[in-house]
Amino acid sequence: MKTDGRTRYAWAGRLLDGESPHTVIDTADASAWTALDVAIRERARSRPAVLPSRSRIEGRRIGWDPVEGLQLNRRARAPLSESELALALCHIDGRIREAVIERAADFPGLLPLIVIRCADWAAPVRERARPLLASALPDVGGADLVALAALVLRVATRGHGTFARDLLDRTLRAGPRENVEALLAGRDRTTRRFAHRLAVQERLLSPATLARTAAGDGDVVIQDLCAEAALAAVREGANDEVLGPLLLSRQPRVRSAGVTALRRAGRPAQAEPFLVDRSGVVRACARWVLRQHGTDPLPLYRELCADASDPKLPPAAPLGLSESGTRTDAALLVPLLSHPSGPVRAAAVAGLRLLDRADTELLLPLLDDPSPSVARETAAALLPSAQQLPEAWLTRRIAADRPAHTRLAAFRLLRAGGGVPQLRAAVHLLTDESPRLRSLAVQTIQLWTVPPADVPLGDAEVDALLDRCAHLFSDYVLRRLRRQLGITR
Repeated sequence: MKTDGRTRYAWAGRLLDGESPHTVIDTADASAWTALDVAIRERARSRPAVLPSRSRIEGRRIGWDPVEGLQLNRRARAPLSESELALALCHIDGRIREAVIERAADFPGLLPLIVIRCADWAAPVRERARPLLASALPDVGGADLVALAALVLRVATRGHGTFARDLLDRTLRAGPRENVEALLAGRDRTTRRFAHRLAVQERLLSPATLARTAAGDGDVVIQDLCAEAALAAVREGANDEVLGPLLLSRQPRVRSAGVTALRRAGRPAQAEPFLVDRSGVVRACARWVLRQHGTDPLPLYRELCADASDPKLPPAAPLGLSESGTRTDAALLVPLLSHPSGPVRAAAVAGLRLLDRADTELLLPLLDDPSPSVARETAAALLPSAQQLPEAWLTRRIAADRPAHTRLAAFRLLRAGGGVPQLRAAVHLLTDESPRLRSLAVQTIQLWTVPPADVPLGDAEVDALLDRCAHLFSDYVLRRLRRQLGITR
């Protein structure tokens, strides 16, 4: 959570009014504690008199000895409230921070500030704070430990922050398993990564649990960590409790790990369905597994794509064929351009592009395809030939009565074609109803601060088009642009 200066200033003010930190900030948020530390120092710089003074902290009083007639300094530890201790622990004066470290032991709720002081820039403060944290940390558990661990790992990025992190690591390894399990379910990403890494090293999770975590967790670091640990247990005749969750995961990187493990498990037949997985990485792993066991996947792809009218044809089959086949396999993809399924048609276009067989006359009509994915793949396939495409035909496709995906694909090709057609199409779309097309048109025109080399000098149409988009340039840039284009006024 990020906080602005005004919020931090208000936090310090509430502490000065006697409120406890637990009523001022969200104590489960590590960033709130570090922000509070900054807030108090900021307040001390602007108004140092409002914070507890050194004499207040140390209990110093001035007295008079009536016998000797001398002034005496007398010290007595004055009782401090929790809010005063919080202010003192974050004080700008290092001597004050040092003086209250040990007194903070009476307030367990201030332990997060002790964590911050363990990374203090002043060595005497660090040396007093670290033993206090070492003695208190083993007794912390549950939600308090989860919140404290997040703060420890946040402070660990500082110059002197590794002490608290190493202490947390040792404490978790020596403590009950429940403490690590609590961190595994925390909301802080860094904490969860730390806890999963520790759990893997200490073998606290079964292979099946690791596989389920890899399959269901949204963090890619945890996915990889748990998948690798789970696969380390995969051998000949591996248990389905491990491979099952990996193969059924929605995450491509986890599925690919599971498919790769099928080779080690001696179960290559299970890799065959993944030849048509929606992820290219998973398809590549499936092909590798089959080849390792003597099966060539190319005939399987050719058999799948042989019937262009098959309504059950997997959409990724044409892509798999193009990834493993040769240019001659383009003959199997061309009939699929009229397949009833839009995803299959889009995959066929993408496959022709991968095989370098993107024929302009064959693909250009597909810009009018009702499927947005087909139009998008067609535009991508035709980009290398954009300058040879018929401008008038493309211009009709950016008209307001055309579907949005057709207009976007056509303008993408006009834009790639460059020259005067590019400027003409972009100026036409400046007043379009589609915010996306208007934004792309503005971006295209503003690239003309360096005019393309293929624009004829002194062209009257270019001059008129620049008049229509003059508001997109400064006067200086517009004059320079006209001068570069040989347009005089």
